[in-house]
Amino acid sequence: MIEIRDLSVDLGDFNLKDVNLHVQSGEYFVILGPTGSGKTVLLETIAGLYPAKHGEIWLDGQEIMKLEPENRGVGFVYQDHVLFPHLKVMDNIIFGLRRQGRSKKEARSEVAWVVDFLGISHLLGRKPETLSGGEKQKVALARALVMEPRVLLLDEPLSALDPAGKEKVQRELRRLHERLNLTVLHVTHDFEEAVSLGDRIAVIGEGRIRQVGNPEEIFHKPGSEFVARFALARNITVADVQDGDDGGAFAIVGETRLEVLTDLRGKCHLSLRPEDILVSAEPFKSSARNSFKGKITRVLDKGSILYLTVSVPPDLICMVTRRSFAEMELKEGGEVHVTFKASAVHVF
Repeated sequence: MIEIRDLSVDLGDFNLKDVNLHVQSGEYFVILGPTGSGKTVLLETIAGLYPAKHGEIWLDGQEIMKLEPENRGVGFVYQDHVLFPHLKVMDNIIFGLRRQGRSKKEARSEVAWVVDFLGISHLLGRKPETLSGGEKQKVALARALVMEPRVLLLDEPLSALDPAGKEKVQRELRRLHERLNLTVLHVTHDFEEAVSLGDRIAVIGEGRIRQVGNPEEIFHKPGSEFVARFALARNITVADVQDGDDGGAFAIVGETRLEVLTDLRGKCHLSLRPEDILVSAEPFKSSARNSFKGKITRVLDKGSILYLTVSVPPDLICMVTRRSFAEMELKEGGEVHVTFKASAVHVF
């Protein structure tokens, strides 16, 4: 279990400000944020590489702020792996054990389990320069795991990998977590990566924790415009929310009235995910309470999916598959019908 209380770090040109987090034992916890948001600084402060201005860090009931990095029980894997280029893979893995005074024979016997677990026995005699990105990541993981850390810190572990390598290492991380029941703190700027791996997610921006929740909460119920934009809600606007019929509510966006489900009233933010909007060349027969006709003003091709900007107004960004786009014979300048449920509009 990790508990961070009112943690602040002053690096001159950047500050972490009043960070509070509670990570359960055995939890895969993801810290998600853009470049420069403070993700790595937070990990390095937990590891003891930066002094805190004030605050506390507790690990399994022990306050560790005054402990040296090597005594904190923390394993750290950086995004660029930081393998020693002059050492073979086996010597990289046993480096920490050797520093603790183990003989080479003792150290080699102690790493057998992790070498087998990660399936890297065939790499032990090679130098890091001969390894692929995914292989280097596995070696870096092995080096951290042999020290039997109380918590594993992962700094953008997938960012340098190609899509195939990223998917493979992601599966390995999930398997590692499930089999070893490790407490993991994983930082990333990739929202899909965070949703795929995290039991819970903390969104960080400009040195502050903006929201903590499970992937569903972060994905569909952002608590601020910052989180909504980072979670790629794409359709984010300010609206006047008023009482509707039968105790319901509606939001006025320009001259358009949207049915919404909320207890909030007055000036509010709305967010609506592109994948929650249905697009059709013909009018819908649907129970959804928001249905409009609009014009396609922009098509953004992302390969297997396309994002359509449909002017109602307002402009709504919708997502369709390439197959649907072709079957409906959609094109820029054409008219379409869009519909979405009142419950799909998040009001905050």
